[in-house]
This record gives sequence, C-alpha cells and structure tokens, in this order.
Amino acid sequence: MSTASEAPPSLWRNRDYTYFVFGHATSIFGNAMATVVLAFAVLAATGSLTNMGLVLAARIVPLVLFLLVGGVIGDRLPRRLVMVAANIVRASTQTLLALALLTGFIDLWVLLGLSFINGIGEAVFTPAYNSLTPSLVHPEKLSDANAFLNVLNSVANVAGPATAAVLVQFIAPASVLLIGAGCFVPSILALLIIRPAAQAKRVENTSVLTDLREGWRAFSAHTWLWTITVQFTMFNLVLWAPYLVLGPATADRHYGGAGPWGIVLALFGAGAAAGGLALMVRKPRRPLLVATIATFTWTAPCIAIALIAPIQVVVACAFIAGVSSALFNTLVITTVQRRVPPESLSRVMSYVTFGAYSVGPIGLAIAGPIAEATSIAVVLGVGVICQLTVNSIVLAVPSVRRLRS
Repeated sequence: MSTASEAPPSLWRNRDYTYFVFGHATSIFGNAMATVVLAFAVLAATGSLTNMGLVLAARIVPLVLFLLVGGVIGDRLPRRLVMVAANIVRASTQTLLALALLTGFIDLWVLLGLSFINGIGEAVFTPAYNSLTPSLVHPEKLSDANAFLNVLNSVANVAGPATAAVLVQFIAPASVLLIGAGCFVPSILALLIIRPAAQAKRVENTSVLTDLREGWRAFSAHTWLWTITVQFTMFNLVLWAPYLVLGPATADRHYGGAGPWGIVLALFGAGAAAGGLALMVRKPRRPLLVATIATFTWTAPCIAIALIAPIQVVVACAFIAGVSSALFNTLVITTVQRRVPPESLSRVMSYVTFGAYSVGPIGLAIAGPIAEATSIAVVLGVGVICQLTVNSIVLAVPSVRRLRS
C-alpha cells in the first residue's frame, strides 16, 4: 500500500488491491449462486417447502445475532485473517451441505446446523470486509476502489444466479452448491497473499460488551451516520422487502411470470454497475447530499409496479434505482471509512449494516399477509410514502447536506 504522501498509483498497479478484487469476485459469484440454488437443492432432496424455509432462515438468523460480534472481532484481530477464517467456515459448511444432499444424508438438524454455521461465517466476514479496503489503497483512490467493488458485487449478483439457473438444467442443484463452495478458494488464497497496512493494535483487554459500547459511541457520535442508517433500515423494511415479495407476485399476474421479472432484476444490477462506473469518472464534493438525493429514485420501481405500468417502464425504473443504489452505497461507505477511526471501523460498519439485516426478514414476512388483507398497491404505496418522508427528513439534516469529501 502507498502512503498518503506519495502520488496515488493506479488501482490496477496496486498488487494487493488487484489480488483482493480477483478473490472477492470469485467468492461473491459463488455465494450468489449458492443463495439461489440452496433453496432448490433442499427442496429437491426433502420435497418439503417447510424444510426449505427453515434451512434458508437458519442461514439468515445468524446475520442478526452475530453481526455486531463480528464487528468486535474485526477490530480486535487482523481483518485479513478474520476474512480468511470466515471464508474457510463458509466454504466448508457449504461443501458439507452439498455432500449431505448429494449422498442422501438428509437429517434436518444437520442441514439446519450447517446453514446456521455458514451464516455465522458471513456475519463475521461482513464487518471485516467493509473495513479492509482503506488499508489496501491510497486515500485518494478509496472512492474508486469502493466503486469498483460495488460494480463487482452488482455483476456477480446478476451473473451468479443466472449461471446457477443454467447449471441446474444439467446437474443436480447440490452439485451447483458444491461448485459455489469451490469459488471461495481463490478468495482465501488472495487474502493470504495480500499485505494490507498494519492495523492499529489494541492496548487494553476489554470485554465484548465494552467494545460494543465503544463502537456504539463511535457510531452515534456522527449525526449524519446514524440518520442515514435509520433511513436505510426503513428502506429495507417498508420498500425493499415488500418489493422482493410483491414484485414477483405482480410479475406472475400481469407481466408473464419469472422471465420478465428476471429481466427487471438484471436491469437493477446493470444500473448498479453503471452507477459504480460513473463514480469512478466523477466524484461529488458533497457525497452525502448526492447520496440522499439519489435515494428518492428508490421508490420508482415500487410506484411502477403498484400502478401496473408497462413492463418497459418497470425495467427502466429498476435500472434507475440500481444506479441510485450504487451511488448511495459507495458514497456512504467511503465517507464512513474516511471519517471513522480505523480502530473502531469494523464495529461501526456492523452497526450500519445491522439495521438492514434485522428488519429485512420482518418486511419479507409481513408484506404478503398485509397485501392479501389489503392489496399490493396499498402496501407498496404506503412504503413509497414512508420512504419519501424519511428521505426528506434526512435531506433536512445539516450535517448530511454540508459534509464534504
């Protein structure tokens, strides 16, 4: 890594960042495949929708339970090695899951246990991942580095499920799950090779609760940070979760089913990739102001679906929302990485992401029943109104409008 006093090198002449990007690309691709195919693998092996739901839930629950602890671990230990250990856990449990399903060793408690441990690995990995990039690149290249990682994530989240959908036509879903587990290997090797800048050493041995309190103080000390976190949490509860449930339902009734809905999701990913690339070309001087203004377009796909607009309009709205999602994610993460002390960065990032992980499942669970009691248009309409209100409140916060990059 270069020091701040040196001329910033190109990202692609930075050996550590290049290796990190390559490794992360393979792991996120494999994880995206697994996220889709796990449901089909369990369903094919057990024939039970209930078992499928339980196994998927067992993977999500640890993200809520252990994410904050993962932030503590990421600040206590070398983040690179934390990510290595977490990826080994994720790859191992996914491999065992695939082998259990392939060999017919179908014990529900075993499947639940492996999924739960896999979720713990992701909970530990996420805060360390969100905190590693500043130690790999020159400070002036941090925004570009985050923008390109966002592009990678967007492409992988489209390509992974698409690849899985093709592969399951020829091989068993559990075999695709095994391939996805193998995609973690390049990431593990890359993380073992890279040499990030030295992480601040802790001078005191404190309890986990003390570390969590210190992380909370670092998080809550910035009005702009907790305000935007509340905004993003509300988005996941009232807008994104209902969109994920009611969007496919509307597509099935009015747009021709899974095919058109797949195009909507693909265009959202394409928009996110375009937004990330745009930030590599031009960087706003007031990042949080731009990020918050961009969030108003998050409502566009929900409005289009609620009105049962032509599919071309829904696709266009999804693309626009994807662009704004990339702008928001990249600008906020870069701002946090620049403004929060490195020694507490993982804990702060865990608080930032905790809200989204904790309320997302609630939104997914209640969107369907409420829509059945009222209508899809009512649920999405209420979500749009809530989101526009929250966005307007955040835009009125002085520290959000005035903070400069």
